[in-house]
Amino acid sequence: MRRLPRVALLPLPLTLALLVAAGAPEAPVSAPRSLVWGPGLRAGVVLPVRYFYLQAVNSQGQNLTRSPPGQTLFKVVIKSLSPKELVRIHVPKPLDRNDGTFLMRYRMYETASEGLKIEVLYGDEHVAQSPYILKGPVYHEYCECPEGDPQAWQKTLSCPTKEPQIAKDFASFPSINLQQMLNEVPKRFGDERGAIVHYTILNNRIYRRSLGKYTDFKMFSDEILLSLARKVLLPDLEFYINLGDWPLEHRQVNEIPGPLPIISWCGSLDSRDIILPTYDITHSTLEAMRGVTNDLLSIQGNTGPSWINKTEKAFFRGRDSREERLQLVQLSKENPELLDAGITGYFFFQEKEKELGKAKLTGFFDFFKYKYQVNVDGTVAAYRYPYLMLGDSLVLKQDSMYYEHFYMALTPWKHYVPIKRNLSDLLEKVKWAKENDGEARKIAKEGQLAARELLQPHRLFCYYYGVLQLPSNMHFRNTRSASPANRKYVMGWSSFLSQMITCPRASASGKDLPEKSFKSAPIDSPASASDRLKASLQTEAGLR
Repeated sequence: MRRLPRVALLPLPLTLALLVAAGAPEAPVSAPRSLVWGPGLRAGVVLPVRYFYLQAVNSQGQNLTRSPPGQTLFKVVIKSLSPKELVRIHVPKPLDRNDGTFLMRYRMYETASEGLKIEVLYGDEHVAQSPYILKGPVYHEYCECPEGDPQAWQKTLSCPTKEPQIAKDFASFPSINLQQMLNEVPKRFGDERGAIVHYTILNNRIYRRSLGKYTDFKMFSDEILLSLARKVLLPDLEFYINLGDWPLEHRQVNEIPGPLPIISWCGSLDSRDIILPTYDITHSTLEAMRGVTNDLLSIQGNTGPSWINKTEKAFFRGRDSREERLQLVQLSKENPELLDAGITGYFFFQEKEKELGKAKLTGFFDFFKYKYQVNVDGTVAAYRYPYLMLGDSLVLKQDSMYYEHFYMALTPWKHYVPIKRNLSDLLEKVKWAKENDGEARKIAKEGQLAARELLQPHRLFCYYYGVLQLPSNMHFRNTRSASPANRKYVMGWSSFLSQMITCPRASASGKDLPEKSFKSAPIDSPASASDRLKASLQTEAGLR
């Protein structure tokens, strides 16, 4: 008879540790004790996709830190308060964020005049204070229903009172010479190769004029400005948006003439552009649960396996838009146990394809099967970075001169691990992460939590409005001479432009401004997304 091998008994603390690592079941969920909160529970927070959060809590009052065992039993039911009012509302399944919290989303296609009833259930049991009553009207995304009091709108959205990046950007412009801006921007940046759009907002109507050949991306700036104008009364003003990749204004503050206020989607250490959230995260926010798969909400429920089950390698897939990306592939070939990197499309370095090979496309959600994510610049800042930060992998971020609107709030070694510009320490950092798994996991979690706070969709609307509203101490000046007849005018941006563009042919100095400065095509809000897309691609159209 064969003798069974002797089973060694493990010390109790080690046994418990292994049970935790293996995913020992937590106590059952208590529906009444669980927590529900978020902007989607407030009628006045009008967003393309409304959302709120749920924290699962057990019967002992402890927050769950992993998904409840078994199939997710949480669900949301949303109905109009009036049985006579039929309102189309798309309510998908909750997004499990794999840390005991869930993200609930819904998109409205009609306004609920009487209001909404939101039931949050665990099985058949109401969660927390469910049902939640939103008294009407509850507007849908395309309702032309702007709040007339911008401060009330900002308060409803819980907009931050300060945005450090906005303050930093406008520090280069203690005053702005309107005449200089209107004269110089078209000449310096509006040539045939330009990608500039001149916008005017007047009486909450938006007008634009394209300057240059490469302005197709105005569809992205159009859609967010129109969306904002449907939600809140915008100030009267004029501005220029750069639709190209690179920031444009490189003049120093102390130069004469000084820098011009150009708005861009990406900033750099050697430029003075005013930064907005990128067109990528802006468009994905507007088209969430409809026209896009990856957005700031969906990514949070698709972060791959738990930390202990992720592949212990650094991962990268992307185009050949920067030479360091080619270096990544070479490093990967030489160190496959540490790095899995591949180029999915060649444009800039086509001659390298035969040498380095071409990798198959990988779905973005599958990136998070790997424990470490390498973020390397493209032509400018890599616009994947916010999505990587929302995952639960450790981000290894290349040192860069480029930045997006939220970078100032992030700290190296707290929210991500920095790597040198030339990638010379990348392998060293991957080895460090593998040898210090607890610390690496802590940094990954801190980064994820910061991104969840900074990149909430309603915060994007707050940020856009903050740039258009401008700092309260911002001044415009229009200077012709020091004579009494043409004295210097210094006043607030909004008050100056209210006078200027209400009577567009008269300048503050009493002389005409070039008529072409004000010949912009009005933009209206078409009824459907397809109409909006077609309209945005039309050449300079008349009133629609």
